[in-house]
Amino acid sequence: MRRAFGLSQVLLIILFIGGIVTITMRYASLGAKHYADSYTREQAELFLQSATEAALLHISGYNRQINNTCIPVISVDSPDGRFHADIDVTKYYLFQGKDNNGSTWNCNRIVSIDTPESHGMIDMTVVVTSQDPKLNPSLKLGNKVRLERRSLQRP
Repeated sequence: MRRAFGLSQVLLIILFIGGIVTITMRYASLGAKHYADSYTREQAELFLQSATEAALLHISGYNRQINNTCIPVISVDSPDGRFHADIDVTKYYLFQGKDNNGSTWNCNRIVSIDTPESHGMIDMTVVVTSQDPKLNPSLKLGNKVRLERRSLQRP
């Protein structure tokens, strides 16, 4: 009788190789999903910065003499429809509670400060959410992303 592999040995080798391939594919798919989610999160962070800049532009052009109220929540959508941002100005820091014209306006978010260097600063909260990938699969987003950032800005 010649020395060779038996049928049981061949089946064990095939099972062993199949197990290795299965584990390798599992870790490869996890890695690909991680990179896709990281890419989506980076896009959301860049959109958050852009939405903050757009909100500062909107705030600086807001006519307080006509409206005489707080700025409402500012909504910004990305051009491709992947992300949506809601910007809320939570506090206005004004020197002695008055604006540059020396007048007060009807807003309960004004904080009177005694330092003219900080006059006009605002505390804003920016919340960015991605579209639900289940509702619109053509956007090819991974998991849903939600970022929230509070910052102190000068418009």
